[in-house]
Amino acid sequence: MGMKPIMRLAPMLLFILFFGGVVLAARPARVDAIDSGNSNGATEKMSYRDNGVIRVGIDLTIGGTITYVSAHDGPNLINAHDKGREIQQSYYSGPQPYGQANSGWKNWPWNPIGAGDVYGHPARVVRHTNDGKTLYCATIPMQWALDNVPGRCLFETWITLDGRTAHVHYRLTNHRADLTQYPAYNQELPAVYTVGTLYRLFTYDGATPFKGAPLRQVQNAGPPWASMTATENWAALVNDHGFGLGVIEPGVYQFIGGFHGPPDVGGPQDDSTGYIAPVRQEILDHNIVYDFNFTLAVGTLDQIRAAATQFRVRDPRPDYRFERDRQHWHYINAHDSGFPIKGHLHVIMDQNDPEFIGPGGWWDAKDVPRLYLRAAFHTAETGAELFWSTAGHDQFSEDRSIHFTIKPDGKTRTYVLNLAASPQYTGNITGLRLDPVPAGRPGDFADVYSLGYRRVGASNHAPGITPEDQ
Repeated sequence: MGMKPIMRLAPMLLFILFFGGVVLAARPARVDAIDSGNSNGATEKMSYRDNGVIRVGIDLTIGGTITYVSAHDGPNLINAHDKGREIQQSYYSGPQPYGQANSGWKNWPWNPIGAGDVYGHPARVVRHTNDGKTLYCATIPMQWALDNVPGRCLFETWITLDGRTAHVHYRLTNHRADLTQYPAYNQELPAVYTVGTLYRLFTYDGATPFKGAPLRQVQNAGPPWASMTATENWAALVNDHGFGLGVIEPGVYQFIGGFHGPPDVGGPQDDSTGYIAPVRQEILDHNIVYDFNFTLAVGTLDQIRAAATQFRVRDPRPDYRFERDRQHWHYINAHDSGFPIKGHLHVIMDQNDPEFIGPGGWWDAKDVPRLYLRAAFHTAETGAELFWSTAGHDQFSEDRSIHFTIKPDGKTRTYVLNLAASPQYTGNITGLRLDPVPAGRPGDFADVYSLGYRRVGASNHAPGITPEDQ
């Protein structure tokens, strides 16, 4: 995300390449007037939380974005050189191009961001409270590439402190007039920009996460930013002494990051900056309520890594229940009935070669020898295919897949997918793709309830397909 045009190219490259956590809440939220609440710790411009270990502040004049993070008595670690930096929400969807942008942004998509637009107009805070425990802010964002155009959505932020960490909850509530379901885009979850003295980018991207194996320093002068498979779900920018800021997002494995400008110089208002963003591809419906959480950790690399270990997902095996949300899955050559999700995904398969693509993951094949797919198929086809990607082979391919038979009669069944039967199903698995039919036709659809390592619904008494139990 953000700042100057050269820096704003990075996430765009991601969703051009990939075209493209998180729990979807059910309630919309709109706020129409500023309410400062109990503004303990606030000034006219800033509102802070300080627990004696770290200090975090939001700037109420630019959308309540996070512009200040420090050790209690240390310097600010966040860069706010322009309204595209800071730590803030930034979301992407169609159409592309969106609106009438200037010459530098003619092909930019729908992209509301929390601080303001490229022309310098700030986002507007409509509610703020700071009760001494939780810092809250609600904001009407701005469309980044357009001239003084507010987004038809609401951003909300909740921040609490715990030792050297800040836990941040972000929420997007859309109320767009355009009802189109656009394809998935990569989302910055969130965009984080640091001062220029934090110029050394580290993560762990090896095959044995949370076992103390050596970290890797990622060399990048961006944009374009470096892409990392962060198998411990964190990355950090630190100074020459190994002290800095870490971004932790359990369950998210794809990060981008790097450094722009002369290294080891510059403060909050200077051009030099480091960048980190956990990323996922997500469909953002016209009326979606989309939440995600992340943690900021201030300290040494060892302290940041310890925090990531503390908050890690204890069981990374795939267990997707499509009861209230898409569980971060998206489609190619298909679409669903939209938000809100009511008990299952209703996937319309009226195009050739529809694909249902899952989020990035990391589990050992031997821990998940089979998967259970609970679905009802309404189609004339009788064959489906499940693909998996592995560490070192991130592209889906025919040799890493299994075919299975479906019953296309519209009845809900549990299909047992014996992955262990394939000699190619081995090592660390990084993702799944379901091709429900080889070719969709008008009127074809599937109702998908769950896909995971444990069974949902009636018990199975024979390999392949359970008795009908709708």
